[in-house]
Amino acid sequence: MVLLALCGCLLALPTPAGLPETGKRVIAVALLAIGLWCTEALPAGVTALVLIVALVLTGAVADFRDALVGFADPVAYFLIGVLTLGLAVQKSGLAERIAGFFLRRSRGSARSLYVQLLLTFPLMTLVLPSATTRTGILVHVYEQALELAAVPRQSPLASAIMMALNSINRLASTILMTGGITPVVAAALIGGSVGNIGWNQWLVLMSVPYFVLLAVGSAMIYVIYRSGFAQRLPALPDEPPRKLEPKEWRTLIITLGASLLWLTDAWHHWHPAIPALIAWILLLMPRVGVLTWKEFERDIGWANFFVLAASLSLARALKVSGASDWVAGLITAAAPAFQGQPYYVVATLMIVSVPVRLLIPNITGFLATTIPIAMAIGAATGVNPLICGLAVMIGGDAVLYYPAQSVSSLAVYERGYLTAPDIFKFGVWMTIAAILVVLLVALPYWAAVGVALRVQ
Repeated sequence: MVLLALCGCLLALPTPAGLPETGKRVIAVALLAIGLWCTEALPAGVTALVLIVALVLTGAVADFRDALVGFADPVAYFLIGVLTLGLAVQKSGLAERIAGFFLRRSRGSARSLYVQLLLTFPLMTLVLPSATTRTGILVHVYEQALELAAVPRQSPLASAIMMALNSINRLASTILMTGGITPVVAAALIGGSVGNIGWNQWLVLMSVPYFVLLAVGSAMIYVIYRSGFAQRLPALPDEPPRKLEPKEWRTLIITLGASLLWLTDAWHHWHPAIPALIAWILLLMPRVGVLTWKEFERDIGWANFFVLAASLSLARALKVSGASDWVAGLITAAAPAFQGQPYYVVATLMIVSVPVRLLIPNITGFLATTIPIAMAIGAATGVNPLICGLAVMIGGDAVLYYPAQSVSSLAVYERGYLTAPDIFKFGVWMTIAAILVVLLVALPYWAAVGVALRVQ
């Protein structure tokens, strides 16, 4: 009721100068949806439906079709394909096999199990660049490992492992330009202003800051959930290697085939949803796949689809109504005060972009809104626009305040190991970490590799 009252008050208030009336209505609906997602006052899928209805009833969108535009976005179907891959890994027995391997190598140590998970992130990125795909598979593997070790679902150890999958795994992808939506969109936006950024140049610029972020984030999770790492896990007896079952072989071949298509997208130029849909079809095909349609219907976690599609509709409404441009435009207010103080400019850009990240559900909308403005501010204040663009990208990419902000986060959140407040609190810590890493690590490192902070 409090959230509804707040939404009503915002709708009743006079429209601020420069903000269209429809923009005010979209912001009110966005704050209602974010509040419901963060507090878990309603199931996440129900909140998604409330969001769609609210967009229509408040007049934030022109008609009902505009409110449903996210359901036609290929990313929503990419999500279902990836979740199907993860489900197949579980149902075929591959998840149990891999989980048993990790548990045996951990030798009863919860710390070893956690470190093994962290090491898989950068290593698997080379084979599976998409964080969503890695998460969709690894969440089943480690859920199986926790079950084999009889670790309670709400225990600190289970929360630590799932928080790493939720918040840290994504960061490994951005090290590669081809690692997902974030680096692709950011490289295109930044390159449009300062010249094309090559794959190798991106790797050089991103490797050190993101590896430090991975280490800092992993350490924070360890400290927050440190009580869970003291427990001993049951040591599984050593077993001779077992041959892969036919179901496991088929799942492995289909998964690797999809990965190969994702890795070679520079040649065929298919949308990432196409390989995901091909894998989805094959996994459900009789005598080829490993899932029945009934298993798919029952276990896929449809709330993820509705939350993602609704958040995409909200992101489009924020952009079309002018609301996101108005919010991002507020960032420029402090820029003249820091003329000649590049560190303050970068820090200010990152701090004031936090509410923009909170308001805009998907990372693409955030990047499209903030990077052009950040680079313009950099040019106006004598700060390298490339650095300004990269800084706000890292600030937005490093954090998640609620599950609807990431496809991979939805895949973890749906399993029930983490609550929305857990994700929000860790997002606040990662916000602080991202700002400090950019200021204390990235800026000196970029200067060392020839990217000057000031524009001469």
